[in-house]
Amino acid sequence: MTERRSIFIGKKPLHAYVRAVVMAMEEGNRELKLVARGATIGRAVDVAEVCRRRNGIIAQGLPSEIRIGEIACFSETLPQDDGRDRTVSVLSIELDGIGEVPVQEEE
Repeated sequence: MTERRSIFIGKKPLHAYVRAVVMAMEEGNRELKLVARGATIGRAVDVAEVCRRRNGIIAQGLPSEIRIGEIACFSETLPQDDGRDRTVSVLSIELDGIGEVPVQEEE
């Protein structure tokens, strides 16, 4: 089995990450993983739900069904500039695209 393509969620607007999911699925990557740390975990959940429900104009380019797969929650230890380590929470959400991507008709 191949490794899932990861999309790291940061502080950009929600639609930027939904668009990243759409573009990845249009390229043929139907098995993706959203990864978020700390304060961006809520945004990752929102991205997954917008994709699953296919809400908005951007999400219309997704396959006919998006399934949320395994959700993993764990923590990572990151080094800080002052030499100490900081522990942050990490959330990983698997998305599976099922069906065909709708063909965009040019106007």
